[in-house]
Amino acid sequence: MTTATAQDARRRLLADIPLIEHRRDLAGVSTAVLEGGSGPPVVLLHGIGQTCFSWVRVIPELVDGYSLVVPDLPGHGASEIEDGRPPTADRAVEWLTALVDDTCAAPPVLVGHNIGGAAAARFAVEHSERLAGLVLADAFGLGSFRPEPRFALTVAAFQMHATERNWDRMLNRCMVDFDGVQRDMGECWDRIADYALDRARAPGPKAAGRALMKHLGMPSIPDADLDRIDVPTTLIWGRRDPETRLRFAERAAERHGWPLHILEDCGADSNLEHPDAFVAALRTALPAPH
Repeated sequence: MTTATAQDARRRLLADIPLIEHRRDLAGVSTAVLEGGSGPPVVLLHGIGQTCFSWVRVIPELVDGYSLVVPDLPGHGASEIEDGRPPTADRAVEWLTALVDDTCAAPPVLVGHNIGGAAAARFAVEHSERLAGLVLADAFGLGSFRPEPRFALTVAAFQMHATERNWDRMLNRCMVDFDGVQRDMGECWDRIADYALDRARAPGPKAAGRALMKHLGMPSIPDADLDRIDVPTTLIWGRRDPETRLRFAERAAERHGWPLHILEDCGADSNLEHPDAFVAALRTALPAPH
């Protein structure tokens, strides 16, 4: 259950986003989904420990030309796993199948960041015919999970004690210019932080996050499976990502012939750090807007 402070933070964040929140029952997950815009469908999947609000700086740039679908992942944000089954890799694909079927009038471009990228890639392995394109941004699953040691220490500290101080330390390692992101986003960032900290302290989201990391974040997707992706695929990576190393993206780009956009002065969250550069790279993978 969210606290009153977190509920207020979510309400105020939603008020500033040009999308409407819907509640959909998808494969046993009561899923919060932001939907709106007009044009070819684009689905945006966030990273581990984040919510739909991690796309808050990208949504305004796309909403006039695309039909956007922006969910909270199972067990994250306001999406609740109702049947008690853990969010395994197979369940993530099952949930994504239901999401696409329920929200997209045509095959969408599926954009996955971080652990959302691992889910998107696994969906594309099984269901490329249901997609118009795939974009993997600083995605898990393309290599072994070996974050930089200093970053890993800050993550461990935050998992043990989800305090505001440990949150700031973790993101200071995660981003190249965390202070600049805070300054540029102002009160919007404060609301995102209030909501994220509330979710990080709640038992349900903590358990869901651990399960998603175990089943989606840490295992590598075998090359033989990635070879089965039969849809145009694009990679977007921060050059200084401490979480999912650039070398994994470079290897995947070389092996599979996927275009790779490297964003300078970016860490693991380029959609928040440098949204203009992120959107410019993303547009190369999207159909013409309506």
